[in-house]
Amino acid sequence: MEKLISCPVCGKSNFTPFLQSSDFFLTKEEYTIVICNSCGMKFINPRPEANEISKYYESPDYISHDAGKKSGLNFLYKQVRNFLIKKKYRLVKEYSKGKKLLDIGCGTGEFIFFCKKNGFDVTGIEPGEIPRFFAQTEYKLDIHEEAYLDNLSHPEFDVITLWHVLEHVHLLHERMNKIVEIMKPDGTLIIAVPNSNSWDARYYGKFWAAYDLPRHLYHFSRGTLQILAQDHALQIDKIIPMKFDAFYISLLSEKNAKEKKNYFKAVINGIRSNKFAKKNDKNYSSLIFVLKKAKI
Repeated sequence: MEKLISCPVCGKSNFTPFLQSSDFFLTKEEYTIVICNSCGMKFINPRPEANEISKYYESPDYISHDAGKKSGLNFLYKQVRNFLIKKKYRLVKEYSKGKKLLDIGCGTGEFIFFCKKNGFDVTGIEPGEIPRFFAQTEYKLDIHEEAYLDNLSHPEFDVITLWHVLEHVHLLHERMNKIVEIMKPDGTLIIAVPNSNSWDARYYGKFWAAYDLPRHLYHFSRGTLQILAQDHALQIDKIIPMKFDAFYISLLSEKNAKEKKNYFKAVINGIRSNKFAKKNDKNYSSLIFVLKKAKI
């Protein structure tokens, strides 16, 4: 296990325990989330080393990497995913000035496959061997391991996307530096992350599914993502809610808390979360940040 002595966002070393929770998905191991007293960033500490984190994804039930499993929840997830892919594509098309797209953490490739069919020149990064192989063989996509990023050194991408990926990255600032390096001066960076200041995060507490310990290393809010962006000379152009996430995360959180899915309560709490967010600084369950390079 790796014990952090400084905040992964602001670098200060004054933080306190926030809550203890478990890996409800796989190992049932317990972990501690701390909160930085300087910037408010929440993060797991201590955390698994980068070279051992892969074992926490090794399950056929890890839904974002599962292209073939047939279950009610998986079917529902895929139906919503197909709807959201089109919304993501429209967002990329609206904010990108060009057609060269890099998707980091592309999973099984459905999003960039859709973009490719609609005229984008796409490249994907996916550390998982199984989803990467699926994307390469099923969709004939240009998908690489994470190490491929080290081969890139020029500002060549019009748009770079990370859909619920940044919270998984061990070397946070190094990854952000690389993204800024390979993004064109007028390029766009799109980052989607769970919002630890959402109503559902507060309601479910240690059972909140978007903590997803230890796979999620960081638990962002609007404020901490903005601090990270500013540190890398990026400015937030727009923040967009992911309203469907409130329902899906509530469903998984119900299972964490009660050991069974409660679709009715998940719908009710999803509605409550979105209503709260509408009146409270747009703190939806998950948020999409559209970022540009800051003008000097």
